[in-house]
Amino acid sequence: MTTTLHRSALRLLVTAASIVALAVWLIAIRKVDDVPATAQLCAVALAASTLRFPHGPARGASMATIVIMSVYVICGPSTAVVVAGVASLAQPRNVPIMKRLYNSSQWILTAAAGALGYGLLNGPTGDAALEHAPEAILAVVVAGLLHQGANALMMAAVLGLERGVKVVVYFFRDVVGSTALPMLGYSFLGVLMAMAWTGGLRVVAGLLVMVPLVVARWALTQDLAERQAQEAAMRAFIQVIETKDLYTRGHSERVSQGVGMVGRFLKLPEDRQEALEHAGLLHDVGKVGVPTSIIRKPGRLDDSEMDAVRLHPARGVELIGNIPFLEEVKSAVLHHHEKYDGTGYPAGLSGTNIPYFARIIGIVDAFDALTSTRSYRPARSVEETLAILDKDRTTHFDPQLVDAFITVIRSQGWTAARKEQPAPDETVEAGVDHDDLSLDSGGGASGSAAGPG
Repeated sequence: MTTTLHRSALRLLVTAASIVALAVWLIAIRKVDDVPATAQLCAVALAASTLRFPHGPARGASMATIVIMSVYVICGPSTAVVVAGVASLAQPRNVPIMKRLYNSSQWILTAAAGALGYGLLNGPTGDAALEHAPEAILAVVVAGLLHQGANALMMAAVLGLERGVKVVVYFFRDVVGSTALPMLGYSFLGVLMAMAWTGGLRVVAGLLVMVPLVVARWALTQDLAERQAQEAAMRAFIQVIETKDLYTRGHSERVSQGVGMVGRFLKLPEDRQEALEHAGLLHDVGKVGVPTSIIRKPGRLDDSEMDAVRLHPARGVELIGNIPFLEEVKSAVLHHHEKYDGTGYPAGLSGTNIPYFARIIGIVDAFDALTSTRSYRPARSVEETLAILDKDRTTHFDPQLVDAFITVIRSQGWTAARKEQPAPDETVEAGVDHDDLSLDSGGGASGSAAGPG
């Protein structure tokens, strides 16, 4: 019943938006003065509407938005609405008719919202814009903000009907918030195109603005493809390593996911977030150099075996040392087994001397180890493990990061290791693996393997 109501509400929304948009567009086209210029701008907008940034804060945004911003200045607000309507025709063939209608309505109505702002500020058009550039810039910025606002509201209306209020809150907080400044930059590019167009360059002005952006898009796409290939190789490498032990399969992926959750909670910049997730994925890559017999050993490790395990962070750094974009994650891989009180390894660092990413990874690493089955014990519950982390704050873990992690897990939940992990060996009386070292003095080892005194 609820689904039927939502579908009916969506149809009503699309119908209403389409009728209003058509009326607005017909009114706007009657006010067009310079038909040749309008036709040229429509052609440029149509071409630009097929070009979208594949990633980044403004990913998915059409470059036709830049053209529309320029039209406010070149020919006036009404013409901008007309151009937006024409640009909206360039949609993929597989788009359903209802979505196609709503998309076109959105283009027209958001352009109309911007036109309203430009008109209210009496923004200069044509040659007058060259003489009153500051006024034109201000009017375009206001038009751009209203354009963004209307676009966000129309998107929110659909999301609210399809997915509920929580998704709308996320949309405004994370999507609109992160794209506001990049989209505002489109307004300034629109002014630049308008000044060049009005100065006599006409269609060439569109090329001067669009071509560099297309080249940049191509370069960024190549970089993205290279990064995706590297990430795929890393994940395949990690999977090969984790076949050594069925009990730890998926551990690195879960740690990467967990540190990613913490990083987003801490609002890390995008490049730092990416580096943190890479470090989480690769933190145990050095295990490739640890003999399988040691990794799979169910009982207590002796000192020589523990020493072999304790070498894996350094070996991990050696393995990723030649990958340029992973340069910043090396310290996290090397020091993720340090303890806040200085009793960890390999360097016995303490407090904030431990690299920030390493402190985050250490918490998530230990958490996933304890919530996973091991050969010598069953998995602990999430709440039991959070209690252990809280108990060991300030001694083994950064207390502020523990608080952040606990908050994240209790609010977002956690997908523990799969149930098809082998059952623990009940004949094994005691033992710990290297991840549990974070939660036990020396992990049951002695002598040099127990860590700095």
